Amino acid sequence: MAPAIDLVDDTFVVAERAELAARVRDPALARAWWPRLTLTVDEDRGLEGVRWSVAGELTGSTELWLERWGDGVIVHWFLRADPTSPRADAQRLARRYTVAFKASVNELKDRLEHGRPAGVPRLPPAR
Repeated sequence: MAPAIDLVDDTFVVAERAELAARVRDPALARAWWPRLTLTVDEDRGLEGVRWSVAGELTGSTELWLERWGDGVIVHWFLRADPTSPRADAQRLARRYTVAFKASVNELKDRLEHGRPAGVPRLPPAR
């Protein structure tokens, strides 16, 4: 049976994949992005991201997959879970998690891109 919440999102970030991977593997990021969930690492995929088991308000799994693309990375996010409360509105929860994720990933994108205007390639790191 499919989970009540099955979300997928893709966000392009012009940044080094290694820097992005280090950020998403930091447990503080997961706590900040999903404060109502307890995440347990199922698989640390290095430069390709992280898979977690989800507990708390939802039960299931979530993943951030980092795919190198052009001069940046596509951050693929998956959340497949069920509400733990039988009275919870899965549709409302799905919307809340989608909006919260987009705000969080776009904030990270803004920090890592350092104000780079759209369409301008990333500059190589200073040596």
